[in-house]
Amino acid sequence: MKLRRPTQPFRARRSKNRWGKYFVNFSPGVSNRATKAIREEIRRWQLRCRADKWIDDLARMFNPIIRGWINYYGRYYKSALYPTLRHLDRRLAHWAMAKYKRLRRHRRRAEHWIREVASRDPALFAHWPLLHRTTTGTVRAG
Repeated sequence: MKLRRPTQPFRARRSKNRWGKYFVNFSPGVSNRATKAIREEIRRWQLRCRADKWIDDLARMFNPIIRGWINYYGRYYKSALYPTLRHLDRRLAHWAMAKYKRLRRHRRRAEHWIREVASRDPALFAHWPLLHRTTTGTVRAG
Protein backbone atom coordinates (compact mmCIF):
# COMPACT_ATOMS: atom_id res chain seq x y z
CA MET A 1 0.00 0.00 0.00
CA LYS A 2 1.39 3.36 -1.04
CA LEU A 3 1.23 6.11 1.57
CA ARG A 4 0.12 9.43 0.17
CA ARG A 5 1.23 12.74 1.52
CA PRO A 6 -1.65 14.75 2.89
CA THR A 7 -2.74 17.57 0.61
CA GLN A 8 -2.65 21.15 1.79
CA PRO A 9 -6.14 22.55 1.33
CA PHE A 10 -5.74 24.63 4.50
CA ARG A 11 -2.92 27.10 4.08
CA ALA A 12 -2.17 30.71 4.83
CA ARG A 13 -4.38 32.85 2.63
CA ARG A 14 -5.30 36.48 2.51
CA SER A 15 -8.72 37.28 3.95
CA LYS A 16 -10.71 40.41 4.63
CA ASN A 17 -12.44 41.11 7.92
CA ARG A 18 -15.81 42.80 8.27
CA TRP A 19 -14.19 46.25 8.41
CA GLY A 20 -12.35 45.72 5.12
CA LYS A 21 -8.89 45.13 6.59
CA TYR A 22 -6.79 42.32 5.17
CA PHE A 23 -5.17 39.68 7.36
CA VAL A 24 -3.58 36.25 6.98
CA ASN A 25 -5.96 33.41 7.70
CA PHE A 26 -5.81 29.64 7.37
CA SER A 27 -8.73 28.85 5.11
CA PRO A 28 -9.58 25.94 2.80
CA GLY A 29 -9.05 26.07 -0.93
CA VAL A 30 -8.12 23.84 -3.82
CA SER A 31 -4.88 21.95 -3.21
CA ASN A 32 -1.89 21.75 -5.54
CA ARG A 33 -2.63 18.09 -6.18
CA ALA A 34 -6.21 18.86 -7.17
CA THR A 35 -5.18 21.67 -9.54
CA LYS A 36 -2.69 19.31 -11.15
CA ALA A 37 -5.41 16.67 -11.56
CA ILE A 38 -7.75 19.25 -13.12
CA ARG A 39 -5.09 20.33 -15.62
CA GLU A 40 -4.36 16.72 -16.49
CA GLU A 41 -8.07 16.17 -17.11
CA ILE A 42 -8.16 19.22 -19.39
CA ARG A 43 -5.19 17.78 -21.29
CA ARG A 44 -7.04 14.46 -21.66
CA TRP A 45 -9.89 16.29 -23.39
CA GLN A 46 -7.50 16.92 -26.33
CA LEU A 47 -9.15 20.16 -27.34
CA ARG A 48 -6.73 20.76 -30.22
CA CYS A 49 -7.95 17.56 -31.88
CA ARG A 50 -11.56 18.78 -31.74
CA ALA A 51 -11.21 21.42 -34.44
CA ASP A 52 -14.31 20.00 -36.11
CA LYS A 53 -16.48 21.16 -33.18
CA TRP A 54 -17.90 24.63 -32.66
CA ILE A 55 -17.33 26.49 -29.40
CA ASP A 56 -20.98 25.90 -28.45
CA ASP A 57 -20.40 22.15 -28.76
CA LEU A 58 -17.34 22.35 -26.51
CA ALA A 59 -19.31 24.32 -23.95
CA ARG A 60 -22.12 21.77 -24.02
CA MET A 61 -19.66 18.89 -23.63
CA PHE A 62 -17.51 20.27 -20.81
CA ASN A 63 -19.71 22.70 -18.86
CA PRO A 64 -21.06 20.05 -16.44
CA ILE A 65 -17.51 19.07 -15.50
CA ILE A 66 -16.33 22.68 -15.13
CA ARG A 67 -19.42 23.56 -13.08
CA GLY A 68 -18.71 20.59 -10.81
CA TRP A 69 -15.13 21.75 -10.23
CA ILE A 70 -16.30 25.27 -9.41
CA ASN A 71 -18.98 24.01 -7.02
CA TYR A 72 -16.69 21.53 -5.28
CA TYR A 73 -13.32 23.27 -5.13
CA GLY A 74 -14.58 26.85 -5.17
CA ARG A 75 -16.86 26.47 -2.18
CA TYR A 76 -14.72 28.47 0.26
CA TYR A 77 -11.84 30.15 -1.55
CA LYS A 78 -12.95 30.52 -5.15
CA SER A 79 -10.06 32.67 -6.31
CA ALA A 80 -7.62 29.80 -5.69
CA LEU A 81 -9.19 28.19 -8.78
CA TYR A 82 -8.54 31.18 -11.07
CA PRO A 83 -5.08 30.11 -12.34
CA THR A 84 -6.45 26.69 -13.29
CA LEU A 85 -9.44 28.23 -15.04
CA ARG A 86 -7.11 30.61 -16.91
CA HIS A 87 -5.24 27.49 -18.02
CA LEU A 88 -8.50 26.24 -19.50
CA ASP A 89 -8.87 29.52 -21.40
CA ARG A 90 -5.35 29.06 -22.80
CA ARG A 91 -6.32 25.57 -23.96
CA LEU A 92 -9.40 27.06 -25.63
CA ALA A 93 -7.11 29.55 -27.37
CA HIS A 94 -5.02 26.64 -28.66
CA TRP A 95 -8.24 25.05 -29.91
CA ALA A 96 -9.11 28.29 -31.72
CA MET A 97 -5.65 28.36 -33.29
CA ALA A 98 -6.23 24.85 -34.63
CA LYS A 99 -9.74 25.63 -35.88
CA TYR A 100 -9.42 29.06 -37.50
CA LYS A 101 -6.76 29.81 -40.11
CA ARG A 102 -6.54 33.50 -39.25
CA LEU A 103 -5.55 32.59 -35.68
CA ARG A 104 -2.87 30.03 -36.59
CA ARG A 105 0.54 30.91 -35.16
CA HIS A 106 -1.04 33.88 -33.34
CA ARG A 107 -1.46 32.83 -29.72
CA ARG A 108 -2.13 36.30 -28.35
CA ARG A 109 -4.67 36.98 -31.07
CA ALA A 110 -6.40 33.69 -30.23
CA GLU A 111 -6.44 34.55 -26.51
CA HIS A 112 -7.90 37.93 -27.38
CA TRP A 113 -10.56 36.21 -29.51
CA ILE A 114 -11.48 33.97 -26.56
CA ARG A 115 -11.79 37.03 -24.31
CA GLU A 116 -13.95 38.73 -26.93
CA VAL A 117 -16.27 35.72 -27.17
CA ALA A 118 -16.41 35.65 -23.36
CA SER A 119 -17.42 39.30 -23.22
CA ARG A 120 -20.01 38.74 -25.97
CA ASP A 121 -21.52 35.63 -24.35
CA PRO A 122 -20.33 35.38 -20.73
CA ALA A 123 -22.62 32.47 -19.89
CA LEU A 124 -21.30 30.17 -22.63
CA PHE A 125 -18.72 28.46 -20.41
CA ALA A 126 -19.36 27.96 -16.72
CA HIS A 127 -16.08 29.57 -15.62
CA TRP A 128 -16.33 32.73 -17.73
CA PRO A 129 -18.51 34.73 -15.30
CA LEU A 130 -15.75 34.24 -12.69
CA LEU A 131 -12.80 35.19 -14.88
CA HIS A 132 -14.15 37.71 -17.38
CA ARG A 133 -15.95 40.41 -15.49
CA THR A 134 -17.55 42.82 -17.92
CA THR A 135 -18.21 46.42 -17.10
CA THR A 136 -21.85 47.27 -17.61
CA GLY A 137 -23.19 50.64 -18.51
CA THR A 138 -20.19 51.84 -20.49
CA VAL A 139 -20.67 52.92 -24.06
CA ARG A 140 -17.83 52.52 -26.52
CA ALA A 141 -17.37 55.28 -29.02
CA GLY A 142 -16.65 54.05 -32.39
